[in-house]
Amino acid sequence: MKTTHPILAALTLAAPALCVPPAAAQSTSSAYPAKPVRIIVPYPPGGGNDIIGRAIADELTRRLGQNFFVENRPGGSTIIGTEIAMRAPADGYHVFIASQTTFAIVPNVKARVPYDPVRDFEPVSLLATQPYLIVVHPSLPVRTVKELIAVAKAQPGKILYASASIGSGSHLQGEIFKAHTGIDMLHIPYKGSGPAVADLMGGQVSLMFSTASSVHPQVVAGRLRAVAITAARRHPTLPNVPTVAETMPGFENAQWIAMQAPRATPRDITGQLNRAIVAITQSKAYRERMAAQGYDAEASTPQQVSARIQSELARFGKLVKAIGLKEEG
Repeated sequence: MKTTHPILAALTLAAPALCVPPAAAQSTSSAYPAKPVRIIVPYPPGGGNDIIGRAIADELTRRLGQNFFVENRPGGSTIIGTEIAMRAPADGYHVFIASQTTFAIVPNVKARVPYDPVRDFEPVSLLATQPYLIVVHPSLPVRTVKELIAVAKAQPGKILYASASIGSGSHLQGEIFKAHTGIDMLHIPYKGSGPAVADLMGGQVSLMFSTASSVHPQVVAGRLRAVAITAARRHPTLPNVPTVAETMPGFENAQWIAMQAPRATPRDITGQLNRAIVAITQSKAYRERMAAQGYDAEASTPQQVSARIQSELARFGKLVKAIGLKEEG
C-alpha cells in the first residue's frame, strides 16, 4: 500500500475559502490622511521588508499627500514590532509590514506569541512576493536540481545547508525540498541570513535556500551559484536560472509581504490604502524597483490576505509538527 510522507501531507493542505475578517468600525473622517502615517517594520534597516516598507512609504506619500514614514522595531523573531503594531491606535495612522514569517511561521514555531495574526489585525493588501533561490558555494559541483539531488543522494547527510535560524523560512524551505526529493542534508542554523550568507560565501556550508533579495548581488557577482528559483516562472533579473518546477513540476514556494493595520481600523481607511496600493503595484516604477531587489510587485484584496494567512498557518503548523521542530519560548 502506498504511503504518504508526513511532510508532503502537510504541504498539500487545501486553501480555505476566502474569509472576510471581522467587521471594523467605520471612520468618521473624510480627510484621511490628515497627518503623517507610521509604517512599523519588525526588522532592522536594510533588509527586504525594510526595503519594501520604504518603497511603499515613498509611493503612498506621493499619491496621498501626507508623509508615510518607516519605523523599524526589530527583535524577538519579529515579535517585538508585531506586538507594538497590534497595540497601536486603530486610527489609520499606524500600519504594519507583515510577512509569511511573522504571521504563518513564528506562531507555529514559538511556544507563545502575544498576538493572533488573524484576530488582531485588519488586512490591507499584499505588497510583493519573493521566491527562494537555491544557492551553492562554487566548490559544490552542481549546476542543476538534478545534479544537486544526485550528489546529495550519493552523500547522505554530508551536504551542509544554512538557514537564517531554526524555524525560519529558509529552514522550512530546505525541509520542504528534502521531503519532495527524499534527500538527506544537514541543517546548520544561524542568527540571521547575513551570517548564513557570509559562511556560505566562505565555504563553511555548501548550500542555502535563501530569499532572492538576500543573495541576488552575490549571484550576479558570481560569488555564489544559483541552481534554481522556487517561483512559478523564471525571474527577469536572473533569466538563466531555471525554476525548480522545470525539474519537479508543481514545486512553487514564495515569501510574501503585506500591509496590515491594527484590529478595528476603519474600513474606509483600509479601503483607501488598498486602492492606493493596487495602483502603486501596477506602476512601472514600483514594479521595476521591486524586480531590482528580487521581488514581484503584487497587490490583493484584504480577504485574499486573510485567506492566505489562515491557509499557511495550518500548512506550516503541520510541517513543523511533521519535522519534529521543538517550539521555543
